[in-house]
Amino acid sequence: MIKRNNVAIIRSARTDDIPQMCGLLADLFLIEADFATDAEKQARGLTLLLEDQSGRSCVVVAVREGAVVGMCSVQTVISTAEGGPSGLVEDLVVRRELRGRGIGRALLDHVLTWCKGQGLSRVQLLADKGNAPALAFYTSRGWDVTSLICLRKRH
Repeated sequence: MIKRNNVAIIRSARTDDIPQMCGLLADLFLIEADFATDAEKQARGLTLLLEDQSGRSCVVVAVREGAVVGMCSVQTVISTAEGGPSGLVEDLVVRRELRGRGIGRALLDHVLTWCKGQGLSRVQLLADKGNAPALAFYTSRGWDVTSLICLRKRH
């Protein structure tokens, strides 16, 4: 599905978008203290998402003048609290010089529409607590700040 906003075209991501998507992730990880850029790992993760045939994920990009300028993904998880599937939004990022022009909103709206179509009862995301612009963006779009704290453990 292709949608247009006034700045970019929103479409499903393709494997040939991965190098440009890795560049966007590198930009995102500069402001997210918990993550480091590793183009090989990011390309591997994106490939897994794009090759997933289960229908449990959606990855979209924003394209302007032939270049990928934004991306967003969502994956389905099972929530015991909800008693069914819910969505986990990951990696919403827009090229720095194009932020504030509605691209992020269009990407997020696209994945939220996908979530609704999948019957997901809740959608959640993680945001860096020091990224005030992102937090303001999400709260302005109706997202609630929760009392949960994200923990992780590496094997």
